[in-house]
Amino acid sequence: MDLLTNPWVIIVIVLSVIIGNIMALKYTAKMKFDHKTKKTSSDQTAEEKQERTDKDSEDG
Repeated sequence: MDLLTNPWVIIVIVLSVIIGNIMALKYTAKMKFDHKTKKTSSDQTAEEKQERTDKDSEDG
């Protein structure tokens, strides 16, 4: 029981929690913003098909 009240053990536990939280925030922030900024090739082809069908419907 004396080990848990050792200041060095408490410092290591607190630092590990803080570092873990920072790493988790960095990971989740990347996940949120990468999806909005990048377009996949399938999204681009879908947009091109939609533009073609819009043009065809206007012409015909």
